[in-house]
Amino acid sequence: MARLTAEFWVQAYLTRLRLADIPAFVVARGDATAGAVLIKQSPLDGSARAYTRQYDGTGARVWSTLAEGDEAEVDAAIARQRGYDPDLWVIEVEDRAGRHLLEEEGLRD
Repeated sequence: MARLTAEFWVQAYLTRLRLADIPAFVVARGDATAGAVLIKQSPLDGSARAYTRQYDGTGARVWSTLAEGDEAEVDAAIARQRGYDPDLWVIEVEDRAGRHLLEEEGLRD
């Protein structure tokens, strides 16, 4: 199965968030074709959680938590990842209820 380009996936994700009235912003633009995507979810209370894509034990791609806790610590973890991978996209989702939609069909796998 062909994979979507990173830029296409990001634009589709931002559209789905917008349709759900969830504010989101591209914080760092990565490689348009093959850049990895990292999602930072902020409930606007000083905490945050960063999600990244990984392969599970069966070879399926899943979202996993890269960092969580104090927003400054999560930002530092994201900065470290950007240091390793300058092609990384970073999307910040701001929702007091903690929504990010990553568990929805088409985004979760």
